[in-house]
Amino acid sequence: MAGVTIGANFWNQYTSWDALLQGGVRAERVGYDTLWTWDHLYPIVGDSHGENFEGWLTITAWAARTERIRIGLLVGANPYREPTLVAKMATTLDHISNGRTILGIGAAWNDEEAEAFGFPFGSGMPERLRWLGEALPVMRGMLDGREPSALGPRYRAQRTRNIPAPVQPRLPILIGGMGERVTLRLVARFADMNNMGGGDVQRIRALDEVLVGHCEAVGRDPAEIERTVSVGTIFIRDDPADARRAGMRAFEQNRAKPWYPHYGTPEQIAGELAPYLELGYRHLIANFPSPYDEESVVRFGTEVRTLLQGDTAPS
Repeated sequence: MAGVTIGANFWNQYTSWDALLQGGVRAERVGYDTLWTWDHLYPIVGDSHGENFEGWLTITAWAARTERIRIGLLVGANPYREPTLVAKMATTLDHISNGRTILGIGAAWNDEEAEAFGFPFGSGMPERLRWLGEALPVMRGMLDGREPSALGPRYRAQRTRNIPAPVQPRLPILIGGMGERVTLRLVARFADMNNMGGGDVQRIRALDEVLVGHCEAVGRDPAEIERTVSVGTIFIRDDPADARRAGMRAFEQNRAKPWYPHYGTPEQIAGELAPYLELGYRHLIANFPSPYDEESVVRFGTEVRTLLQGDTAPS
């Protein structure tokens, strides 16, 4: 049976740069497998009128300060940059990180920041999903060493070269989203990894069945796609009441209501997350809002991981 992979998503809102940088460095030291932040320009949980650092530059700084952990955006906002540029940026980051980059991408949803920054955002989610469908073959083609062209209607490119090639023989593309008709079909066609939001395990089971159906329709082996799930915010103490207080401090700093919280002991947290593993979602990404509670980060990466691995060890 496959093991457990754990990731840390450090929110890039309501924080200082030093705290955000050190959070990523600590995640590698603790032993996390993957490291993420959001591709947003305004805070997206709580009051949007607050500090927020840009995602691509954040993960680039992390890449330069770490050696082992894989790094990506959860997930990149496709309308904010041309797909040719995104592929070039991911390739450059793959060299900076010596082959640890994951290209996370999605259709995007935040009208407020898109309007404020002047990004084309289309008529709604269906149009942005069509844009994503145009962008993905361009990105994949460049990453694979081809010279793809794009003829619109949204994107134009002419036999775009990507030299040097990525360090990884196949730099993975992760597609985030849970849309049954379009997003999961794009996952089946183009993704090496997917990402589901946390929540009801039964819903994720149903969505995964949809994904498998799309894979069958396009002739793709579903086992080729690494399943990842975002499991909410994690706060760990020996006393669950102390864990809740740590969470309240973090949400107060983020000017937000509790956001999909898990409060409790390592045993309680592992018990709440184990059902995802049974579905085949064995890459669990924990969210850590500023101030990046150190005890929770460390204990999730050590004690909770050990408990989950014990639950899923081969008999």
